[in-house]
Amino acid sequence: METIRKRLATILSRNWWVLLVRGLAAVAFGILCWLRPGVSLGALVALFGAYALLDGLLLVWTAFGGWEPDENGWVLLLGGAVGIGVAVLTFAAPGVAARALLAYIAVWALGNGVLQLVAAIRLRKEISGEWLYILGGLSLVALGVLLVARPGEGALALLWVIGAWSIGFGVLLVVMSFKARGFSRRLASS
Repeated sequence: METIRKRLATILSRNWWVLLVRGLAAVAFGILCWLRPGVSLGALVALFGAYALLDGLLLVWTAFGGWEPDENGWVLLLGGAVGIGVAVLTFAAPGVAARALLAYIAVWALGNGVLQLVAAIRLRKEISGEWLYILGGLSLVALGVLLVARPGEGALALLWVIGAWSIGFGVLLVVMSFKARGFSRRLASS
């Protein structure tokens, strides 16, 4: 189990820049939500689809960056698959109503939030600042629950909430990327 945790920490350390790109993409998505609150639902669907696809592809990239079939890289791979799957669903039905968009976002947020919590718990002994990853996972779960609880509000009415969450989550990922960059020094000394 110790070797598995070290291997996952090594993968994150080697691919720290992926966390950085994911964080910057989340911040950009949030800012666009705030700058263009009157954006059409079709544009919002495309914007979210692009973000979910980029996030999913980067998670898959990270998973294959050092994953051995007998290890627990499946958490990252599954998180990436959720993101890519939601992006495909989003692009397949661009005329989707606000309610369906909220369901897509809620499924994505709940799925990735739970998987991020699992990864953070597995890494807690190997990394410092794991609370940032846990906080990010909890924020994803909270966003998913909020969107499930309030589907009638519509995507445009929740645009500010989605933007605020996206910026906060993005900042957490950026901070985590710099912490992950230092994992290799800690692992080398142990």
